[in-house]
Amino acid sequence: MREKISACITAGNEEVKIRRCLESVAWCDEIVVVDSFSSDRTVEICREYTSRVYQHKWLGYIGQKNLIRDMAQHPWALFIDADEEVSPDLRAEIMAHFERGNSTVAGYQFPRLVYYLGRWIRHGEWYPDTKLRLFRREQGRSAGREPHDHVLVDGPVVTLRSPLYHYTYDDISDHIHTTNRFSTITACEKYKEGQRANWFDLVLRPYWRFLKAYFFKGGFRDGRPGLLIAQISSFGVRMKYYKMWELARAEALAAGKNGDRTPTPTGIM
Repeated sequence: MREKISACITAGNEEVKIRRCLESVAWCDEIVVVDSFSSDRTVEICREYTSRVYQHKWLGYIGQKNLIRDMAQHPWALFIDADEEVSPDLRAEIMAHFERGNSTVAGYQFPRLVYYLGRWIRHGEWYPDTKLRLFRREQGRSAGREPHDHVLVDGPVVTLRSPLYHYTYDDISDHIHTTNRFSTITACEKYKEGQRANWFDLVLRPYWRFLKAYFFKGGFRDGRPGLLIAQISSFGVRMKYYKMWELARAEALAAGKNGDRTPTPTGIM
């Protein structure tokens, strides 16, 4: 008998994509969904597939994943987002490993393949984008810096070849909106950690990000979508560091209004 797997899905207002995700993990031994109080039909759709649907306030990308890990009942947890899908090949590869026995393995990682603007993106920074998403619950936890969570495990990790599908952005506007939101979260996290923006960050890092994504990692091979991905990625880097500069400026102005000596942040003013 193979060990049992809990599919753990975090969701929020994903009625358009959630059914595809749920169908792709119907083979798992249980499905657990934690919804952050969706205002659409997400919860209703999830209850067609499992009775283990819960609503909880948003704890962040890391906190929400650790919450659902603790709610799962089986030895293995498969983390999957509502806009993702376990491909048939990935399912077959996972099942083959489990049926052979995997008592010494703590986790499995596999590539994530993004569908964007009508095509699969197979180059640049978006592929292979390897993710560790299947792991022994007692040996793994979610970590990282918001909004980019990742799983850390205590023990050996096996790399699988088949992909997890990711339907990440509906269109260009959605891509830009998410990039703007993520740059805000990242800037705040870095600033709280004591990091400050300097001229190198503002001027050179965005260009380096574009060059790396488009040329060095082969983003040009994905045609116009590859060019757009590299450009928006560069934009996100620029916005992240400008928002850090903005935070330092606001802190200095606030200190001045309070009658303190205006501080000189480690960065640009």
